[in-house]
Amino acid sequence: MTVLFTLLPEAVGTVKADSKSAVLEQLAARFATVYGLDRALVLERLVQRENLGSTGFGRGVAIPHARIADVERPMAAFLRLEAPVAFDAADDMPVSLVFGLLSPEQAGVVHLHALAAISRMMRDDRMHTALDEAPSDEALYSLIANVIDRDAG
Repeated sequence: MTVLFTLLPEAVGTVKADSKSAVLEQLAARFATVYGLDRALVLERLVQRENLGSTGFGRGVAIPHARIADVERPMAAFLRLEAPVAFDAADDMPVSLVFGLLSPEQAGVVHLHALAAISRMMRDDRMHTALDEAPSDEALYSLIANVIDRDAG
């Protein structure tokens, strides 16, 4: 199995946000800074997708995602929020772990496989606890990268 998406260390971080829109803005800014994308376009696409239905899938996790023409391969960013934020999640629980995914416009199956892999990772109880309790952004990245490497092997 191959790696389904790119996640750079700088794309992982702990941030402060006080609303769903602030979370999406932080995520768009992270994608723009780390991957050289247009922040406004990323935010527009994430908001468009969110308007179709919340990407908060429960247990304090959201997976905002979108497809963008300028993207050549799926890429991810991960934000741990300093305090949980209401996200209209399926279980009405506020979100504290946000895993963003951007894929090429025509990446139908690839995008779905990447979303499924992220969803599996975030549903794992041990992983969820480890991400909540990680002492630093470097530790967050290591936890996620280890799963990505294991699943790709």
